[in-house]
Amino acid sequence: MFRAIAHSVSHKLTLVVLATAVAALLVTGVALVTYDLRAYREASINDLVTQADILGRVSATALAFNDVKAAREYLWLLKAKPKVAAAAIYNARGKLFATYARADASEATFPPLPDLDGTWVEARTVVLFRRIVENNEILGTVYLKADYASTERLMNYLGILGGVMALSLLVAWVVSAWLQTVLTKPILATAAVARQVVERRDFSLRVGKTTEDEIGQLVDAFNDMLAEIGRSAEALESSNRSLAREMGDRQQADEARRQLNAELEQRVADRTAQLEAANKELEAFSYSVSHDLRAPLRAVVGFAKLLLEDHATQLDAEGRRKIDVIQNEAQRMGVLIDELLAFSRLGRRAMQISDLDMTELARATFEGLNGQNEGAKPDFHLGALPRTKGDRILIGQVWANLLSNAMKFSSKRERPVVEVSAITDEKEHIYFVRDNGAGFDPRYQLKLFGVFQRLHNASEFPGTGVGLALVERIVTRHGGRVWADGKPNEGATFYFSLPKEQIHGTL
Repeated sequence: MFRAIAHSVSHKLTLVVLATAVAALLVTGVALVTYDLRAYREASINDLVTQADILGRVSATALAFNDVKAAREYLWLLKAKPKVAAAAIYNARGKLFATYARADASEATFPPLPDLDGTWVEARTVVLFRRIVENNEILGTVYLKADYASTERLMNYLGILGGVMALSLLVAWVVSAWLQTVLTKPILATAAVARQVVERRDFSLRVGKTTEDEIGQLVDAFNDMLAEIGRSAEALESSNRSLAREMGDRQQADEARRQLNAELEQRVADRTAQLEAANKELEAFSYSVSHDLRAPLRAVVGFAKLLLEDHATQLDAEGRRKIDVIQNEAQRMGVLIDELLAFSRLGRRAMQISDLDMTELARATFEGLNGQNEGAKPDFHLGALPRTKGDRILIGQVWANLLSNAMKFSSKRERPVVEVSAITDEKEHIYFVRDNGAGFDPRYQLKLFGVFQRLHNASEFPGTGVGLALVERIVTRHGGRVWADGKPNEGATFYFSLPKEQIHGTL
């Protein structure tokens, strides 16, 4: 049987027709099943998302006023959706606020804490978590769990596909039997001439034409092809000679290109060496400037102290006040020099990327700053922060600068409050620090992250104006961005984002 298939055009034609029919049916069936399952999955997810959005909107007021009864009434409206097996609403602290379970799922269990926003399929169910956000404030989370009957749909489609395939194979068998009588003889004649051409290398042979249909056109095309091959064979010999000449020219061009690449590599190496030398000179200059500026500052502070200690009796109150001003301004200039050096070195420090627990890092930074705070202790509200990747020291500096600013500018409130939370979208995590302090005029927002840019009097809120510039540069190196919102005497919110993908660091 296999020998007949190997040598018989009719058997091959039958096999091709049947195989084509099977392949077409399989591809079409798989495509339809895949499309339907995907459409069913998307429809199930979209329906849950719509339900979650509706629940989130109507439950926002219930969460705001802690109205558990109203939230439960909203959840029990899901009885009109028989596919929803269980639902719950969590408050902003992640605790269960209200629940709903379908009659056949009365013993349903609910996650103790809400997960991040998302939707996924677990076995035969679809699970969804979605934040309830109003005015950029997270009020809570909606949890939905619904049936996902993809297996039943798949089995129905497989049964239909099996019946259609059996009927199609029978039709294909009948069609192949008819095609054999029409196509086999002209094709065999064409194959015989083709074999002779291969054996003899004689492109003058031609196939006799017996019909005027597509087979006749095939014979004409085959004969024309033989004539064209004969002409092409002659042209090929001429082309080979031209190609040999072109290869010689190309080798010369390749040699010239290699020399040019070598020269370019040498130039790059020289320029790299020059840049390294310039960086070393810049670093040496920074240390030199630091030393040269600190020495006279120490002298000013020291002599002012000696003047106050040795000649205090000869100075009146105004003189002693002016000496205090000299000492304070000199010390402030020393801090300014240190922050300028830190700002200039930031671009040269190699980043060490690691996995960061942002919740723990923010908490530890606040506790450290709060321990050094001599004023009123602020109320600290820390939300769940998504983990990310970055340089621990640099990101810690971002938290330190933002939290210290929030504590400083809210310190004159009767009850200072500092809040830290985050929002996640498809591409990035957005973290923010909010306070109820002095705020700022939105018209001057673009000046916030510039070096030495201050929007408040130094006598009221001390500082150098370098901290936010450091924050902006660190976040930019991590591939993120920074911005702020605020109003005078109504507090301020500072945001910074970090991308979800792997961070490589920029200058």
